[in-house]
Amino acid sequence: MFHMRSHFAGLTFSLTLALVAWSLAPTPGSAQEQQEGAQKAGKTGKQAQGPRIILPKAGSPAAPRFADGHIDLGNGKGSWYPVVIKDLTGNGFGNPNIGDTERRPQLVEKVVQVQMLPWAQKFFETVDGNISKDDPEGFCLPPGIPRMAATPFPFQIYQLPDRLLFVYEGGAHMWHIVYTDGRKHSKDATDYPSYLGEGIGRWEGDSMVIDNIGFNTRSWIDAAGHPHTEKLHIIEKYTRTSLDNLHYEATIDDPGAYAKPWTTSWNIVWAPGITPLEYICQEANVDLPHLVGR
Repeated sequence: MFHMRSHFAGLTFSLTLALVAWSLAPTPGSAQEQQEGAQKAGKTGKQAQGPRIILPKAGSPAAPRFADGHIDLGNGKGSWYPVVIKDLTGNGFGNPNIGDTERRPQLVEKVVQVQMLPWAQKFFETVDGNISKDDPEGFCLPPGIPRMAATPFPFQIYQLPDRLLFVYEGGAHMWHIVYTDGRKHSKDATDYPSYLGEGIGRWEGDSMVIDNIGFNTRSWIDAAGHPHTEKLHIIEKYTRTSLDNLHYEATIDDPGAYAKPWTTSWNIVWAPGITPLEYICQEANVDLPHLVGR
């Protein structure tokens, strides 16, 4: 079963999580492409080229709804279980420094060519060159948004009349309160930056759209090392397309690091009956000495 419990503070996050993603090689974009891809892979011994995305579970029932017509995003009846996605732009390659030059399959729906400002590009190249040895998550710091939705720990979404409550097992066992009562961002939202920022949510049809601002700079956009500044503004869109699938989309707008906004998206699977466990990364963390490059 794919359900992994997360009492593994002693594992090497930066490399181990990337290997998890690579081992969960996603399927091509249709049943026919899946079959053809498998045949090609069998003949060549290599991964067939083509779309590399996680597909919604075939035959999954329709998403449940509340009496008011809104989609039920989970409400503690199970958990959403993401897989790790190292590079949220879909441009991830193996690292030639460790003899890994083969292009790996990507889990995002679309490859994005982001335009980084010079300092951000240099930062990203440095991270790539030292194999993410300074990854904040390796130091038990919260992954931030949108990386929280690309880290392989279960999370739950509780819907209250005036807010959403996100409860995360991983990422230092965080929670995120998102108000949905029509309020605007607080005037001091950016004066007190945090890891997950201040989120204000609203329904757009069957999608919960969350406007997030007020981020600190102690996290990376993803494990590949895409940086951000306190100017970061993220629009998330959560759409439960069926009982077993949550479509996640994030638009990253940070004029301090990128020439223009960019959007990435992927699917997250439903794990019925799974409850996040207590997970304290800081206790007995023996990960740091094992980070490659340190």
